[in-house]
Amino acid sequence: MSDWKQQLEEIVAPAVARSRHVDEIVVDRGALARTAEVFGRNFADVKKAYLVADENTFGVAGGEVEDRLTAAGVSVETLILPAAPRPKPTRELAEEIRQAWQAAAPEAVPVAVGSGVVNDLVKYGAFFENRPYLCVATAASMDGYASSGSPLVDQGFKQTIECVPPRAIVADLDIIVDAPAEMTGWGFGDLAGKVPAGADWMLADALGIESIDDVAWPLVQTPLRGWLAQAGGLKTGDAGATAGLFAGLTVTGLAMEFYRSSRPASGADHQIAHIWEMENHHHRGERVSHGACVALGCMTVLAYFDWLLERDLSQLDIEAALAARPHPEVTRSAVRRVFPDTAVAAKALAETEAKTLTPAAHAERLKQIVALWPALRPRLQQQVMPAEEMRALLIAAGAPTRATDIGITGEHLRATVERARFLRRRYTVLDLLADTGLLESATEAVFADGKLH
Repeated sequence: MSDWKQQLEEIVAPAVARSRHVDEIVVDRGALARTAEVFGRNFADVKKAYLVADENTFGVAGGEVEDRLTAAGVSVETLILPAAPRPKPTRELAEEIRQAWQAAAPEAVPVAVGSGVVNDLVKYGAFFENRPYLCVATAASMDGYASSGSPLVDQGFKQTIECVPPRAIVADLDIIVDAPAEMTGWGFGDLAGKVPAGADWMLADALGIESIDDVAWPLVQTPLRGWLAQAGGLKTGDAGATAGLFAGLTVTGLAMEFYRSSRPASGADHQIAHIWEMENHHHRGERVSHGACVALGCMTVLAYFDWLLERDLSQLDIEAALAARPHPEVTRSAVRRVFPDTAVAAKALAETEAKTLTPAAHAERLKQIVALWPALRPRLQQQVMPAEEMRALLIAAGAPTRATDIGITGEHLRATVERARFLRRRYTVLDLLADTGLLESATEAVFADGKLH
């Protein structure tokens, strides 16, 4: 058995066996030829399919899926979305697809043929109709194939809507290896974000805010460095490296299902990315992908960790930190300022206030940080890697590493960081820096050398 097949057997198969919703994942060369077989095993009582793809994914895989299902006696209705500009991950579009499916063939099994956006759009509709669906993956571009969430923009606010992952996933490595190199780079960027996301979770765990889960954590973090070490093989189309990347993205999705939250995969890196997605940020005429945004979020957050881990917080001046604490109305005003849309601001305010401490609780947290830092600091140093070390891996994989790579200026990136911590109640390094009164100093230092833009 090849190394990558053994890895799939040892890591992916046990995770699938534990899943409440995903019954089968087929990852192999030529796997597309087994689509009808997988459909028959998992949807034996249905002989109709509603296939959703965009023009590109229909060309590389959807047409063959349609032919193979038809040959197996499955009636197929097909919806092909425009490929340019790329479909937007919005609740509005997901609703349009759900309604089109219900109007054309409500009894049919939805079949998503594509990568991140197509899968999330179909996942949303399938969940709200209480129907299982099939996913045919066409790129190793993001971690959402097997996740239970559908991250969509709803009225301008990016949120992960709780859904159900596909019952079965078919991933043909021949197609995934041949996917545009930039898409593979996006997937690597999404996977790289699990490094700082893990450190963010460690902070929340140490402070008693959100405990690390003993199932989801090792599923992602134990093999993570091994997956990232294969960066160089992705540009050359190495099947083993691509299979490893797909495995990492897939089990991360399953970890999110097991934990019933995106915490195993998402921290401040994703909050930064979500801001740009909410802005519908475009570069060179195309909406910038989720994975590209996360790659830059990852680099930014690692730069903050670089700065933080040089500090000895056991010597923190607690009185000075408390004196620098902004009045709650100052924070509320800041949220309204950075989110001028009133509906978005209202949601951001709710998220921010959920993690805002009373003065007494703030004082207790600072005492915790001071007491925990001597033991926590070396653990964080083991979890993260220096930003420049991550930059080398991202470049090797073909992912962006500077804000200008995706059309973001240094000023825009800095403004994004300011907004990001207001977006979720999830505790991250940005919150710890704010709690300790160090966020402004850290930001000045991180942006002083221009390495992020």
